[in-house]
Amino acid sequence: MLQRVQTLYLLITVVASAALIFVFPLYQVSDNDGVWVYAASDNVLLSVFLCSAVLSLITILKYKNRKTQFMLGRLNIILNFFILGFFVYQSLNLSGETVVSKKGIGMLLPIISIVFLVLANKAIKRDEDLVKSVDRLR
Repeated sequence: MLQRVQTLYLLITVVASAALIFVFPLYQVSDNDGVWVYAASDNVLLSVFLCSAVLSLITILKYKNRKTQFMLGRLNIILNFFILGFFVYQSLNLSGETVVSKKGIGMLLPIISIVFLVLANKAIKRDEDLVKSVDRLR
């Protein structure tokens, strides 16, 4: 059934990972006269964000197998933590002089995705528990 609440949460994750990366800048580079950097300008970041969006779409389409859906949601959470870790490493560069002078709102997109993925996993777990309790009564 696609009309469950976790589908809405996963669609919000798809929008945050696939569409908003082109709208919101990630950071501003101080070397090039304050040029804002978007995820589309870095091929690695673009591919990781789009991989997260595709993984969320696959999770939506696996609605018949809730255990696989739950596992794919956890995998997507781990992927978004790697993106977030990359952003933290890049903004807190250890060399003393950082390349990142201003952080953009695009650095918060993995956090938004993680929050909605956790909510989706809670809803999937609740559905799985409901099905198990009904099976016990039969």
